[in-house]
Amino acid sequence: MMSLITKFLVPTVKRARLLSTTFYLLGFMGVLPALAVRFPDGRVAFDRPPKLLDVNTPYPDVSVTDTTYFFTVQVPANAGEPLQRIVLTQQPAQETILFLPEATQAYVGSRRNRLGLGEVNFDSQAQTLSVNFNPPVPPGTRLTLAVSPERNPFYDGVYLFGVTAFPVGEKSQGQYIGTGRLQFYRGGNGGLN
Repeated sequence: MMSLITKFLVPTVKRARLLSTTFYLLGFMGVLPALAVRFPDGRVAFDRPPKLLDVNTPYPDVSVTDTTYFFTVQVPANAGEPLQRIVLTQQPAQETILFLPEATQAYVGSRRNRLGLGEVNFDSQAQTLSVNFNPPVPPGTRLTLAVSPERNPFYDGVYLFGVTAFPVGEKSQGQYIGTGRLQFYRGGNGGLN
């Protein structure tokens, strides 16, 4: 009986250990594909959510028209799902910034490499701008979302925007990926007085 255990069980255990170590190392090195998080109720979430890398505007003076705010987002290679939608929500401030949905653009690298957009909506009551990508943005992409306000706020100060990313899916679970901060100045030179 002992020889049967030694003959069959020991090699099987060694193979199982070797196999589990191999899968662990492959996963650690990023060779295995990432899978999205799927909840029992059908909701889908990113395995690794996108990251908000930067927010800026070239014209930070109050009341400037014809300007753009740039939100740079990295969708990690191991996100598990493509990026379907980004929602920007202005946090309470002295003034609500009104966006022009039809002027919204997204691109990879330079503005020549535009991403396709689906529906883009601005809700002034909820202070949200919702941007859908069509087609969805694949994992491993660094994108810039360019949004245009009617004008910069009249009041100087800091304006904050919560950024939430949604993966593909009818029941996608949004994940908060950061707060964008824009500072507006009174004085005509972007605060360089």
